[in-house]
Amino acid sequence: MAFRPLHDRVLVRRIDEDEKTAGGIIIPDTAKEKPQKGEVVAVGSGARGDDNEIIPLEVKVGDIVLFGKWSGTETPLKDDDGNELIVMKESDILGIVD
Repeated sequence: MAFRPLHDRVLVRRIDEDEKTAGGIIIPDTAKEKPQKGEVVAVGSGARGDDNEIIPLEVKVGDIVLFGKWSGTETPLKDDDGNELIVMKESDILGIVD
């Protein structure tokens, strides 16, 4: 892929949740919400501080992250498997899943 986010932006691939509930009920595609969990695919160089120094990002490629329901911007970019990719600011990420 030939895309590199700028500054404090991050490129994320959504990770699909299970299609069944704990009780075994299958959730149809029309009733599913978009996942709020994803894998970081690419990161920018970092944000600029007040002193004009670059502050590196805390997330790195390969991290599994949680983000807000309405966070980020969907892009026409797709990964090798055809999954949609989202560009968001690092501040939109709620946390890293260990």
